[in-house]
Amino acid sequence: MAISSAEGMELQDPKMNRALPGSAVEQEHEGFLPSRSPSPGRKPAQFMDFEGKTSFGMSVFNLSNAIMGSGILGLAYAMAHTGILLFLVLLLCIALLSSYSIHLLLTCAGVVGIRAYEQLGQRALGPAGKVVVAAVICLHNVGAMSSYLFIIKSELPLVIATFLDMDPEGDWFLKGNLLIIIVSVLIILPLALMRHLGYLGYTSGLSLTCMLFFLISVIYKKFQLGCIVGHNETAMDSKSSPSLPIQGLNTSCEAHMFTADSQMFYTVPIMAFAFVCHPEVLPIYTELCRPSKRRMQAVANVSIGAMFCMYGLTATFGYLTFYSSVEAEMLHMYSQHDLLILCVRLAVLLAVTLTVPVVLFPIRRALQQLLFPSKAFSWPRHVAIALILLVLVNVLVICVPTIRDIFGVIGSTSAPSLIFILPSIFYLRIVPSEVEPLYSWPKIQALCFGVLGVIFMAISLGFMFANWATGQSHVSGH
Repeated sequence: MAISSAEGMELQDPKMNRALPGSAVEQEHEGFLPSRSPSPGRKPAQFMDFEGKTSFGMSVFNLSNAIMGSGILGLAYAMAHTGILLFLVLLLCIALLSSYSIHLLLTCAGVVGIRAYEQLGQRALGPAGKVVVAAVICLHNVGAMSSYLFIIKSELPLVIATFLDMDPEGDWFLKGNLLIIIVSVLIILPLALMRHLGYLGYTSGLSLTCMLFFLISVIYKKFQLGCIVGHNETAMDSKSSPSLPIQGLNTSCEAHMFTADSQMFYTVPIMAFAFVCHPEVLPIYTELCRPSKRRMQAVANVSIGAMFCMYGLTATFGYLTFYSSVEAEMLHMYSQHDLLILCVRLAVLLAVTLTVPVVLFPIRRALQQLLFPSKAFSWPRHVAIALILLVLVNVLVICVPTIRDIFGVIGSTSAPSLIFILPSIFYLRIVPSEVEPLYSWPKIQALCFGVLGVIFMAISLGFMFANWATGQSHVSGH
């Protein structure tokens, strides 16, 4: 009879295919398999501890939803400062690097039979590694959750007020602080109380549908508006009929294939973090039906490929609509009185709202692995952690108006750590030298990959501090 862990997994005896309840091994390793490194010629550890029930398609929805962040609204701005071809080349390189990073994670998980990011940290770096990984995941995902709630706080009152033709500052029920509490209680909390991540596949599919609607609308608006140049007002300030040409700041409807300016150094790191989904990879792997490294890598590749297409098309058509005048928040360039754009804003709000529960799952998993590693699943603890996290994030969003600067530092340190540095360290430390010698090409690749992450972190922090020193503000977002 098996004793399940915080996430519903069991420890199996590799010889007898059954759990060892109450043993010292179980107390130490609850939640993952015995992780003895395989000797040469021996098969890697098999995942026999948990029977996943989430289909391939639902897993793709969940991982795609985890990848997609609020930064999609600023990608056209990034393209304006890099050029179309350079942007797409950089985006493709980052997508390939992200896929390679997931390959490193899955390889490490296959070697030692662990499907928890925190436990990989413990295996690679000892107890301190487990704490560091859990802290990085919590910081990064709390920052992501807060950025989504900031969008709801700022945009939802405007959308509701425009639909009702009211002043967003006039009525108490249009206050952003109240609305994020209502959304958190009525929508986010019930979804966050799901025991398994696989159940959120349907809401993730709805979230992606909303962003697909956003993409289709951006493409439609490009062909509807044509070239909009030679005016002194932005489209955001235009009060003309939606059917009339919308005004813009462009001096020329000329698209640049390659360009370079000071803003490029701010936009490239943001693009580098457009595919952050690594805390969610192993939980999704755990719940995948018929799990295998190849099958989970396929889930990751399909998700990353789909998001690459969505990112590329959104940036391209957004840039070709407003060219060099595009703002960091692209939706602000359109008329506020355009009914289609209002529906798009509402769809984006729904998409980011449904993403919050997916982002919350890895935080709860990290906390349980860190604080309750040997405890069986408990509904009171499961509910309490979700409530505490949502309360903390709501208080953060309501009380700290300049929290974006703090999250900028968190994102500049946690994102490269999750994408580049930690997976490369795991690979170098976990994969035994008998399988891959230290000077083998795969390990040299992993080492270079980690060094690249350190460079990205240094660039991000350097330009962020320079940004603060000059008092300027630039696009941000996951």
